[in-house]
Amino acid sequence: MPVVNFLRKNSFLVIFVILIMVYTLVQSDLFLKFIYPINYEEKITNFAEKNELDPYLLATLIYVESKYNEKAVSPKGAIGLMQIMPETGAWIAENLHWRDYEQRLLFKPEVNIEFGSWYLAKLIEEFDGRLIPALASYNAGRTNVNDWMEEGWDGKFKTGQILPFKETSTYLERISHSYDFYKNLYELD
Repeated sequence: MPVVNFLRKNSFLVIFVILIMVYTLVQSDLFLKFIYPINYEEKITNFAEKNELDPYLLATLIYVESKYNEKAVSPKGAIGLMQIMPETGAWIAENLHWRDYEQRLLFKPEVNIEFGSWYLAKLIEEFDGRLIPALASYNAGRTNVNDWMEEGWDGKFKTGQILPFKETSTYLERISHSYDFYKNLYELD
């Protein structure tokens, strides 16, 4: 019973020590890397370089899209690490002059990262180098984002701003938040 008596008499001290231990754990890189994992680093850096993208952005996008689950399928039918819609995958394959393309290939990490990075680069180019509209398009579709811009959206985004699709606002916030962790935790250059 001496331990129980000690805990009762010193409950504030015990709680304080536990809080310090939890805080230390949460602040550690090991814990943060568990929360913000990365896989396929070589593929990410190779395709980022090939498509002139920031590798941290590509790593972040994969995290936000699928949490690095190569078998992910969204309720809307988007497939793989970068959550590519089947019709978008077929369009990308055509533009990349792929022969023998099949939708099931989107489950292969190398194919998915190649297609997703090429598509993101294409969107950035389409929006004259403006990253926010390109990322919004990756989530909500090019037509929707073009419509929003015609209706007055300036293509900028501030935390807490609600776009016509709340999902896209949340998506942009998650990318912004997660990017900082990937940039600080990993060396992808």
